[in-house]
Amino acid sequence: MSKATEMVLYRTCKRMIERGGTDGLAEKIDIFYAANKLTDEQYAELTEMLNKKTSA
Repeated sequence: MSKATEMVLYRTCKRMIERGGTDGLAEKIDIFYAANKLTDEQYAELTEMLNKKTSA
């Protein structure tokens, strides 16, 4: 997977969280991270955003 594709995946996940589309997203983010589709920093940011959104 190219860096450009990884950035699209990251931005798509981020946009979904911002728009409230969080159903099942935590598991998907974990899978993307385990498959090295997200960097450590991206994974940390997305999971933090998701936790804030779902606990609000």
